[in-house]
Amino acid sequence: MGMIINGALPEPNELKKEYPVSPAAAKIKAARDAEIRDVFTGKSDKFVVIVGPCSADSEDSVCEYASRLAGLAEKVKDRLIVIPRIYTNKPRTTGEGYKGMLHQPDPDKAPNLREGIAAIRRLHLRVIAESGLTGADEMLYPENRSYLDDLLSYEAVGARSVENQQHRLTASGMDIPVGMKNPTSGDFTVMLNSVFAAQKSHNFIYRTADVTTDGNDLAHVILRGGVDKYGTCIPNYHYEDLVRLLDMYGKMDLKNPAAVIDCNHSNSDKRYKEQLRIASEVMHSRSYNPGLKTLVKGLMIESYLVEGRQNICADHVYGKSITDPCIGWEDTERLLFDIADKCI
Repeated sequence: MGMIINGALPEPNELKKEYPVSPAAAKIKAARDAEIRDVFTGKSDKFVVIVGPCSADSEDSVCEYASRLAGLAEKVKDRLIVIPRIYTNKPRTTGEGYKGMLHQPDPDKAPNLREGIAAIRRLHLRVIAESGLTGADEMLYPENRSYLDDLLSYEAVGARSVENQQHRLTASGMDIPVGMKNPTSGDFTVMLNSVFAAQKSHNFIYRTADVTTDGNDLAHVILRGGVDKYGTCIPNYHYEDLVRLLDMYGKMDLKNPAAVIDCNHSNSDKRYKEQLRIASEVMHSRSYNPGLKTLVKGLMIESYLVEGRQNICADHVYGKSITDPCIGWEDTERLLFDIADKCI
């Protein structure tokens, strides 16, 4: 065989017993989930900002970032709901490179999935305990979300996963907002079909069980830009793109139409400083068109303690991304205050 079994991993319930959710953390999550739900159902006019590192690569620096973010979130809480990006698994275009804390809890050491599963649960628990914020993660491996489903308040399905049947069906069984990114081609129809699937009930196999889901009425789209056949980035955050999306949403039988705009990736061509300008443009489009103000519920921003990126090395800079480049803390502060001002 071409596959070797290295060892059995614990079942989700076993890991949850080992690292349980405290009553205080459960209360925080319930309150946060209700507040975020109200945004996506239109009951609240607050604006969501999902912000944080491209990849959560260090427990200490991510927790420091989240604690700083909590102080900032408190200052803008009348207009914004801030959700820290705590992305613990990293999709790789070629399959090579750092795949996130799930695979390598210590980027300087060899992969260790048993320890990685425990590390990502400990990380999310610590963020809630220290910052009072529940986070967002990417559903890269649908079967693994059971290790974190009692901790997350938002999940995203990435551009390379959005056409996958198991991702769509698993999303239909979630009770928190799940954002479906447009595929790398930029195709809006594929993305909206994924939202349609996630909002419906399904019967399928999940972790060796026969399951039936209720459908997720909070499934929505994330625009992250695309690439053409030559690999050139084509952004889709411009006014015309948002109006087109609004029109396409209107032609489909979907609940709670909503969009989150990813300010990095193919929208910025990974020029991370462009996120500041892109966020401003989206907020302007939203204020100009009442339909877009209702549709666009939030922004996604890649940010860390120190701007830019670095390679994995012995003398790495604390709080600087080892995957895609991010804006730094000073820009993050200014940007969140600017977004809050534009929500008036």
